[in-house]
Amino acid sequence: MSTIAFIGLGHMGGPMAKNLLKAGHQVIAFDLVEASLKDVVQAGAKAAASAHHAVKGVDAVVTMLPAGQHVRAVYLGAIGILAAAAKGTLFIDSSTIDVDSARSVHTAAAEAGQEFVDAPVSGGTAGAAAGTLTFMSGGSDSAFARAKPILSAMGKNIVHAGGAGTGQAAKICNNMLLAISMIGVSEAFVLAEKLGLDAQRLFDIASTSSGQCWSLTSYCPVPGPVPASPANRDYKPGFAASLMLKDLKLSQAAAQGSGAATPLGAHATQLYALMDAAGKGGDDFSGIIRFLKGIR
Repeated sequence: MSTIAFIGLGHMGGPMAKNLLKAGHQVIAFDLVEASLKDVVQAGAKAAASAHHAVKGVDAVVTMLPAGQHVRAVYLGAIGILAAAAKGTLFIDSSTIDVDSARSVHTAAAEAGQEFVDAPVSGGTAGAAAGTLTFMSGGSDSAFARAKPILSAMGKNIVHAGGAGTGQAAKICNNMLLAISMIGVSEAFVLAEKLGLDAQRLFDIASTSSGQCWSLTSYCPVPGPVPASPANRDYKPGFAASLMLKDLKLSQAAAQGSGAATPLGAHATQLYALMDAAGKGGDDFSGIIRFLKGIR
């Protein structure tokens, strides 16, 4: 078993760190939020005084941070964790950040004699708790081979997307697709209601027809057809609309930087921005259907 530093113990990072403990790894934990740190320490982790101290003498480091600027601040520079750790340490960043930031850390890690994998996740807080996350991993073959056993303690599907930054690329492309499909499914149910078509009947037809997709059959945005969907819990989030907006903004920045045409992605970003501005960013992203019903 390995000694692993885990930095960033929020709604996702905390459960992920606990799953490493359950798998028998020793975890050295750090978070700026004392309550989050205490929760993981109570599960068996050892507390570190800082991110810098956490990475001393460990085999690997996992980070789960809010955004690219936080990842750069933690990793880079003379007091960053790349410089603080022993040469040859494996670093895994599971934050969802912009591709350029991920690639800048890859470059810095190589220059520091470290191995780095960008490995954002899909599966939400439920997947983090259950250890069933999907990890989309970008990095060298050797770094991925080292990371896979650690990621397997926290997830069910561990995918090597390719080289530096491709994990982040996969995440933002997937979530842009998810947002677009959820809006499309929601619009279909809104129209069906106006036309007098029962929601369950539409579900029964579309779920076995050409309109079938994950947003319909696994995460249906109307109450009833899929009992496990947030629609049956007043849209209490598995994945909040504000987080979807963050990922959509990343997708549009990447599209602009690469010259890719993503008109539906741009429109999805606008709709989720309006939902967030209306004070509904804390709802599940499938709650976009309620926002659409209010548009005239």
